Amino acid sequence: MKVLLIGYGSIGKRHFDILSDFDEVDSINVVTKQNIDNVKTFKSLKDIEDINVYDYFIIANETSKHYEQLDYVCKYTTNKNILVEKPLFDKEYTLESCDNNVFVAYNLRFHPLLQKLKEILKDEDVYYANVLAGQYLPTWRPDQDYRESYSAKLSQGGGVLRDLSHELDYINWIFGDITVIGSINTKISDLEIESDDIFTALAKTNDGTIINVTMDYISKMPLRKIMIHTKTKTIEANIVTNTINIFNRDGIENSIVLDKLHRDYTYTNMHKAIINNDFQNVCNLKEGLQTVDIIEKNGLKEM
Repeated sequence: MKVLLIGYGSIGKRHFDILSDFDEVDSINVVTKQNIDNVKTFKSLKDIEDINVYDYFIIANETSKHYEQLDYVCKYTTNKNILVEKPLFDKEYTLESCDNNVFVAYNLRFHPLLQKLKEILKDEDVYYANVLAGQYLPTWRPDQDYRESYSAKLSQGGGVLRDLSHELDYINWIFGDITVIGSINTKISDLEIESDDIFTALAKTNDGTIINVTMDYISKMPLRKIMIHTKTKTIEANIVTNTINIFNRDGIENSIVLDKLHRDYTYTNMHKAIINNDFQNVCNLKEGLQTVDIIEKNGLKEM
C-alpha cells in the first residue's frame, strides 16, 4: 500500500510515525515544503506525476486548506480511501463529485471508553447529557508557542469549536443527530489569540434527549467528561481518568476502570479500520459534513 500524506505539521508527523509501523504500508510520500530525510516529498499536489499510484490519502494540513486538497484528490482519483483531519472543512463547501471513500479523523470513536459507553446506552432511555471538554491552550502543546499555533487563528480554521469538534461528532455518534437550540461562541479570556476560546450550546436529539455541551481553551485542568441521566441510571464517563461510574435509582455505584491507553491507540485503530475496509465506526463524509454544518451555523465568522 502506498500512502500520500498531505501536510507535515504536528498531526501530520503523528500520522507518518503511526503508519510507518504498519506492515501493510510499503511507502509514505509527503506533500510539504519541508525537507524530510529519506522521505520522498512534493511541494504541492500538482507536482505529482501520477497521483493514482497512491492507495490511501491523509489530508493533515491547516483546516482552511482541506477543501482545496480534497477537491483536487477527488478530481484525479477513484476508488481510494481518503482521511481528512478534523474538522472536515473550515466552512461549508459542496464537493462536485468524489468517487472515493472519504472519512474524517474523529479518532475518539475508537476510544474504548466511548465505545463502552455507546454499548451501555444502547437500550437506555436517555433523558439528558452534559458534555464538558477543556484544556488550557498555553499548556496544550508545550513545544509550541500557542500564539503561533493554528488554534489561535480563526482564519486558519482554529478556535475551540473547531479544535474540539470531537465532542460534536461523538454526541451525534452516541446519542443521535442533534439540533442546536441555542449557543454562545466567543472569546472571553486574556489569551493572546484571534479565535474563540469557549463554546457552549443547548441541543436536542430527534428522540428528545437534551444535550448540553461546553468546550473551552481556558480550563487549567484537562477536562473531558460526560454526565448522563437515563430513565434508570446516572452515568459519569471520564475520558481523562478512563473511568465510568454508574448509579442506579438506589444510589448504588458500579465502577468500570479501563486500562490506560497508549497515546496513539485511537489513531492506530482508526487507520487499521480504514486499511481493512472496516468502516463501521469511522466518521464518513456525510457525518463530517453534519458537524461542519453545526460549526457553520453556531460558530464565529470573524473576531
